Amino acid sequence: MALGDDGWVRGARQTPSPNCDEREPGSAPELLVIHNISLPPYRYGGSGVEQLFSNRLDRAEHPYYQGVYQLRVSSHFFIRRDGQLLQFVPVGKRAWHAGVSSWRGREKCNDFSIGVEMEGCDFEPFSEAQYRTLGALSRELRRALPLSAIAGHEHIAPGRKTDPGPWFDWKRAQADSGLGF
Repeated sequence: MALGDDGWVRGARQTPSPNCDEREPGSAPELLVIHNISLPPYRYGGSGVEQLFSNRLDRAEHPYYQGVYQLRVSSHFFIRRDGQLLQFVPVGKRAWHAGVSSWRGREKCNDFSIGVEMEGCDFEPFSEAQYRTLGALSRELRRALPLSAIAGHEHIAPGRKTDPGPWFDWKRAQADSGLGF
């Protein structure tokens, strides 16, 4: 796994999302934000997340999609249960993953973060393969970017978001990445 000058990670399956834009001049990623997602909820291995992030989610495919098909969201990365890494947005661009958010008094976390979605939910552990991929990814990103902290969506949008949830192993993620809160 290696981050190229173009902001794409070699070794990740690249699936470009239109749901991104340019970072503010002089803004660089400092925060790694961990999320969880599964579409439909609690089902893994399907194409729902990729379809959502590429604005191709078919609202007729599942009743849950009626409420989310129109969302324009993305994340930089998605780690499947088997450890497969997908990338939707180059790290030099702003992915639309954090929404209304704040970290250490700074608003709009999308401006200075990298979003990583873990395939999962708040109610069960993540897989060993996912932690291995997250560790390798976070070390590579830390090597190439000025990342200084790791947090969950729950930390930057408390009361609004709960992911990655109580099953996420923060001690391991911090140790593997070399990043603290």
